Amino acid sequence: MALLVIASCQLMVVLDITIVNIALPDIQRSLDFSTTSLSWVVNAYTLTFGGLLLLGGRAGDILGRRRVFIFGVLLFVLASLLGGLAQNEAQLLSARALQGVGGAIASPTSLALISTTFREGPERNRAFGVFAAVSAGGGAIGLLAGGMLVEWLNWRWVFFVNVPIGLLIALATPRFIRESERHPGHFDITGALASTVGMVLLVYGFIRAAQDGWRDPLTLASFGAAVLFLVLFVFVERRSAQPITPLHMFADRNRAGTYGIMLCLAAAIFGMFFFLTLFVQNVLDFSPLQAGLAFLPVSAVIAIGAGLASRFLPLYGPKPFMVVGAILAAIGLSWLTLTDIDSTYAGSVLGPMLVFSLGMGMEFVSLTLMALSNVPVRETGAASGLLNATQQVGGSLGLSILVTMYGTASTNEAEKQIPLFLQQATPMERLRFERTGELPPPFSDEVLTAGVSSAFIMAAIFTVVAALIAILAIQVRPSDLERLKGDGMPGQV
Repeated sequence: MALLVIASCQLMVVLDITIVNIALPDIQRSLDFSTTSLSWVVNAYTLTFGGLLLLGGRAGDILGRRRVFIFGVLLFVLASLLGGLAQNEAQLLSARALQGVGGAIASPTSLALISTTFREGPERNRAFGVFAAVSAGGGAIGLLAGGMLVEWLNWRWVFFVNVPIGLLIALATPRFIRESERHPGHFDITGALASTVGMVLLVYGFIRAAQDGWRDPLTLASFGAAVLFLVLFVFVERRSAQPITPLHMFADRNRAGTYGIMLCLAAAIFGMFFFLTLFVQNVLDFSPLQAGLAFLPVSAVIAIGAGLASRFLPLYGPKPFMVVGAILAAIGLSWLTLTDIDSTYAGSVLGPMLVFSLGMGMEFVSLTLMALSNVPVRETGAASGLLNATQQVGGSLGLSILVTMYGTASTNEAEKQIPLFLQQATPMERLRFERTGELPPPFSDEVLTAGVSSAFIMAAIFTVVAALIAILAIQVRPSDLERLKGDGMPGQV
C-alpha cells in the first residue's frame, strides 16, 4: 500500500506533463491564447517543476518527508482545481506554475520515501522498478487520458481529474507511510531562485530562436542573462554551508554520469512524445482519443523493460542496462527519422516506438538506483531531487532545442513547398493562403514531416551521447552488486 500511494503520486505528477498536450487546441479556442503564449501552458509547469525540485527534496530532509509529501500533494490539488476553473490566460498560466511548485515538492519526497520505507536489496529494487516505470510511462498514459477527457468531456477535466486522486493520496499517506527522521538545516532560497530563473531564460532563448532567429536581440539577451544566473547559482552553491545542490555529489563519477545520462534521455523522451503527437494527429489524422490509444503500447513496453532491469540488476549491475537501453533508444529514434507523409502507424511508427520504449524502461530503473547509491540518509532528498530536476530540466531544455531544429527544417521545407502549391492552387486557395499564411495538405504535411524528421535526428544524437557516457563514466564495483543483492534494513542507502 505504501508503494501504491507513492507511485500514484508520481504518476499524477508525471502524467500532468503530457495530459495537457492533447487539450491545447481546445484551451487555445476557449481562452483566446495566441500560438506563442500557448506553449507556456506546458512550459509554466515543467520549468517551475524542474527548477524547484531541488528545494522540494531539501524540504523533505529538513521538515520530514511524509509531512512535506502531503503538503506538496494538496498544493498540487489546489492548483489543479484553479486550472480547471481558469477563465483567462493569466489565471491558467498561474495555476500551471503553482502545479509545478506542488509537483516539485511531492515528487522528490516520494522517491526519497522509497529509500526509507523499503529494505535494501530485492525489495527496494522492485519498488524502484515500479517507480521508474511510472516515471517513464506516465507520459504515454497522460496522452491517452487527455484524449479521453477532451473527447468525452472537455479540456477542463484534464485538471479536475487530479482533485479526487490527490485527495485520496493525501488521506492514505498517514495511514501507510511512516514519518522520516528530520535533519537540521536551512533552505537555500537564493540558489533555488537563481537556478529556476536561469533555466527559464535558457529555454525561452531557444524557443525565441526558433521563432525569430539566432541574431534576434531578445534571443541573445535571454542567453546572456541565463548564463549570468546559472553562474550565480554555482557561486551560491559553492559558498553555502547547506546548498540546495550539494556539489560534492558530482565528485562521484557514477552519480555525475547518471545525471548526464538522465539529462540526455529526458530530452529524447520529451521530444518523442511531443513530435509524434503532432505527426499522428496532423499527418495521420488521428483524433485526440486515437492519438492517446496510439501511445498506450509505450507504457506497457516501458514496464516490461523496467521489470527486466530490476530483476537482473543484482546479477549484472546497472551499467549493461544503461548502455543497452540508450542504444535501443537511439535505434528507435533513428528509425523514426524515416517517416514521411505516406507512412502508416503500424508500418512506420509502432515498431520504432516500441524499441525506444524498451530501452527507456531499462534506463530509468538503472538510473534511479545509481543516483541514490551510497548517498547518506540525510541527503537522499537532495539526491532524488537532483535526479528529478535533471529529468525535467533536461526535458524542457532538450525539447526547446528540438523545437529549434524543427523550426529551421520546416521553414526550409516550406520554401520548397510554397512554389509547388502556388503552381496548382485555385484563386480561392491562393487568397486563403495570403490571408492565413498556412499551406493546405499535402503541402503542410510535407513541411511538418521534414521538421519532425530533423528533430528526431537530434533526439537520436542525445541518446548516443547518453550511451557514450554510460560506457566511459559508469563503473560498477563489487560492493554495488552486493548492495543490490543485500538484505539491508529500511533507511540504509
